[in-house]
Amino acid sequence: MEGTMRSLIAEPITAEAFAPFGVLLEPPEGFGRRYFDEGLANLRPGALPSLSIAVIEPLAALPLKAVRMERHEFSSQSFLPMDGGRYLVVVAPHAPDGGPDARLARAFLASGLVGITYRADVWHHPMAVLDRPATFAIAMWRDGGPGDEEFAALDTPLAIGLPD
Repeated sequence: MEGTMRSLIAEPITAEAFAPFGVLLEPPEGFGRRYFDEGLANLRPGALPSLSIAVIEPLAALPLKAVRMERHEFSSQSFLPMDGGRYLVVVAPHAPDGGPDARLARAFLASGLVGITYRADVWHHPMAVLDRPATFAIAMWRDGGPGDEEFAALDTPLAIGLPD
């Protein structure tokens, strides 16, 4: 049964706040390299690495109205901004029925200078960018089967806005 819409204000993303859902991909503070291997997961031996590039149109207006979420049950999914500005990261834990729990959903505001890796089996909203079109490199594992991607309707839709 669909409930009333829940309002949610995006909070600035931090590694600590995002940790239950994944890893924040921040560049090193100085010259050098930083590894993020701990956030990568492939739970199917037959799945192959997949690297794609997506150009995403900015939202026409806020609040973002989220009515469904997706998950990749067996694979982490990384988004690395190549060009663009701020974007919204909307996540939810599992509800008792296995779908996304909108009552406990969280929204984060990320700059175009950091990427994210969703852990395998994390419910999240499709990428929503602000300000201007954005380009992301996306890395995950796929085998062409139904476990590559699953969508579920939210029992309680979300209206996601920005802090003042």
